[in-house]
Amino acid sequence: MTFTCPVCGYAGLSEPARLLGGGGSHQICWSCGFEFGVSDDDLGYTYESWRAEWVARGMPWDSAGIRPAPAGWDPARQLVELRNAGNGRTEA
Repeated sequence: MTFTCPVCGYAGLSEPARLLGGGGSHQICWSCGFEFGVSDDDLGYTYESWRAEWVARGMPWDSAGIRPAPAGWDPARQLVELRNAGNGRTEA
């Protein structure tokens, strides 16, 4: 089972972003680099603010030095799908 990143829409997370008790999973999204429980809880980013910075940087595959982007990876399409699901409330 995979889960979708609520920041960028990447559908390849191995755990949900937040645990049942509300804490972050500490998983880092391969696509946008957001670490749930650190980027938000410790550093104060919202999903929307991190997304805006990632988009401003050109939506790079964040894990290029560790894992190549999947074939056909399309970050713009991810964001559209996230928005269509009602999770990407603001800027793209």
